[in-house]
Amino acid sequence: MKKNFIILSEKKWHKELFYRLQREFINCNWVLIDEKSNFKFSELDNIKPDKIFIPHWSYIIPDEIFNNFECIVFHMTDLPFGRGGSPLQNLIVRGFKSTKISAIKVQSGIDSGDVYLKRDLNLEGSAKEIFEKSASIIEDMIREIVLTNCTPSPQIGHVVEFKRRRPEDSDIANLSELDKIYDYIRMLDCEGYPNAFIEFSNLRFEFTDAIFDTNNNFITANVRISKK
Repeated sequence: MKKNFIILSEKKWHKELFYRLQREFINCNWVLIDEKSNFKFSELDNIKPDKIFIPHWSYIIPDEIFNNFECIVFHMTDLPFGRGGSPLQNLIVRGFKSTKISAIKVQSGIDSGDVYLKRDLNLEGSAKEIFEKSASIIEDMIREIVLTNCTPSPQIGHVVEFKRRRPEDSDIANLSELDKIYDYIRMLDCEGYPNAFIEFSNLRFEFTDAIFDTNNNFITANVRISKK
């Protein structure tokens, strides 16, 4: 009997991940769910997935789903350090240059599930570039979990929780160091995230595509100017 696997992600850079796995594991049934409206228990019960892989999902996974199906989420910290929202941005503002991607079983409690695998991730580049790098790493992790059917183990270590960042946290007006300004611009430079900005009177300046010339100590970036 063929095994059924679901890839759950609303991000377009995970579609190629899905297609590659689908082509490689031809003896398995692969289903891509990229809209919240299609992620409900009744739909999943028809598919009866052996595993639900979650590279990126911005919504709460209902108890009814993770209690009945094996859900595996990929979190961009070395858990239990960094449980919670906005892991990429929280890492960069703390000065981290690298991290781990943790594949964990979804259970009650935010990012508290048992760990299947951890893999290294470099945090250089824009948020979009980092997410694209992470997609290939996550693809390899999914491949390994499918091939080995590895058993997860409890998290070990001191728990550190992150707070989900708010749109107003993208304001860079009060930053004074160029490296911090550069980090803010790049860590928010991806679709679905509020770009780094400064507001003056009735105008809003949003920054993307930052390049930090460390030799001459200046930043160049694209700026979009709009009325508030």
